[in-house]
Amino acid sequence: MTQISTEQLTKEWQAVLDQTPENIYSDAQQLAQQHAPELAQSFYKHMLNDTVAAQFLSHEQVQERLSSSMQRWIISLLSLTRRDGLAAIIAQQKHIGDVHARIGIPVHLVLRGARILKETAAKLLNQHAQQKECLGFISTLIDMAMEVMSQAYSASNDDNSRAEESYRLFSIAQNSAHEKERQRAALLDWENKAMFDIAMGLQFSQLSTLSASEFGLWFRHKGAHAFAGSSESVLISAAMEKIDTVTLPMLELVQKEPERRQHILRQLHDQAHSIAYHLETLFSQINELESGRDVLTHLLNRKFLPVVMSKEINYARQHQRPFCLLMIDVDLFKKINDRHGHEAGDITLQQLGSLLSNSCRSGDYVFRLGGEEFLMLLVDITADKASKVAEKLRQLVEKEGFRLPQGGTLKITISIGLAQYVGHPDPQKLFNRADDALYQAKHQGRNRLIVAD
Repeated sequence: MTQISTEQLTKEWQAVLDQTPENIYSDAQQLAQQHAPELAQSFYKHMLNDTVAAQFLSHEQVQERLSSSMQRWIISLLSLTRRDGLAAIIAQQKHIGDVHARIGIPVHLVLRGARILKETAAKLLNQHAQQKECLGFISTLIDMAMEVMSQAYSASNDDNSRAEESYRLFSIAQNSAHEKERQRAALLDWENKAMFDIAMGLQFSQLSTLSASEFGLWFRHKGAHAFAGSSESVLISAAMEKIDTVTLPMLELVQKEPERRQHILRQLHDQAHSIAYHLETLFSQINELESGRDVLTHLLNRKFLPVVMSKEINYARQHQRPFCLLMIDVDLFKKINDRHGHEAGDITLQQLGSLLSNSCRSGDYVFRLGGEEFLMLLVDITADKASKVAEKLRQLVEKEGFRLPQGGTLKITISIGLAQYVGHPDPQKLFNRADDALYQAKHQGRNRLIVAD
C-alpha cells in the first residue's frame, strides 16, 4: 500500500487550519476543555458495552489510565490552530496507530470510536450559534487523525504479518540449503567449462563470461538483491567483474607465454574459489537471519521479539498466567574490545549466549537484542521466582571464566532489569519497564538486579 508522506499530511492539515476562522478555533478548544471528561466517558461507555471492544478494555483500566489519556488526546487535537506546529500531533496519531496494531485492536473499533466522539460532540453543540461550522471543523480533525492512525496501523500490521510468517517458517525449520548447493554447483560448472575451453584454444570472444553464466544470472538478478548491503555481496560483484574484464581478456594476450598463462589460470581459479567462499558465508548468514537466529550467538534475534511477546501476552490474558522479562547487559563491555580486541568480545558474547540458553527452561526464550544486550522471557513465573533465577544467573556469570582467543580467561559481570507482565496489552510497555529497571541497575553500580515496580 502506498504511504502518504509526513510532508503531504502536514500540508493537508495546514490547509484545513488555514481555512478555519479564529472563532471556530476558540469554540472547538472551549468544547474540548469543558467537555473532555464527558466525551471520553461517552466513548468508553459504548466501547465497554461492545463484546469485541470489551476484550481489550476493563472498567479498572478506563478509570485508572485510559480515560485521562483520552481526555488529553481530545484537548490536544481540538485545540489546534494555524500557528501550531503539526509534526508533534501527526507523530502522536502515528504512535497511537502503531500501538493499536501491536495490541491487535481491530481497526473498525477505532473508527467506531471516532463516530461516537463526533455524535457526542454534535449533541454538545446542539444550541451553538455556529453548530454546523464548529462540528464540521471538529469532525474533520477527528477524521484526519483517524486517517493517520489507520495508515500507521496498516503499515505496522503488515510488518507484524511478515514477522508472523517468518516465525512460522522458523518453526518448521525452513532454510536455503538447496539454493546454496545449486549455485555452488553452477559456479563450479562455469569454472570447469572455462578451463576446458581455454585448454582447447578458444579465443576470448568465444568464452562464456561469468556474469552471463547460470550463476552470474542468478547473482545479478536475485542474489545481489537478496544479500544487498553485505560486504560479501560487494566482494562477489567485484570478483565477477575482474574475471570478465581483466582475467579472461588477459589470457588471450599471453597465449604465447606459457608461464604467464599458467599464472593467470591460477588467478582465475583463486578468484572463483574466493567467490565460492563468500557465497558460503552469505548463505550461512542468511539461513541464520531467515530462521530468526542471531548470526554470532545463534540465539533468537530481535526480529521475532514482538511476535513472541504478543503471543505470550495473549496466553497470559487467556490463562491468567504470569511471565517476566529479564533485560541483561554486559557491564563495561567496551573495555573488553579495547583491551583484548573485537574477536575476544565476540567470543565472550558467544559464551554468554550459551550460558544464558543453558540456564533457562525449554519453554523460555532467549534473545540477543544487539551489541552486548540480551533478553530472556521466562514463562509461567512470578517476579519473586524470576528474581531468584536472575540472581542465580548473575552469580553464575560473575564466577565464570570467559575464554580469550590468545589463551587465558577474563571475568565479566552483568546487570539485569526484571519486569513482570501486569496486564497491559501493549508489549512495548513491558519492554520499557524492564529496560528502565536495567538502566537503574547500571546507574546504581552495575553487577546487580533491579526489579521494576
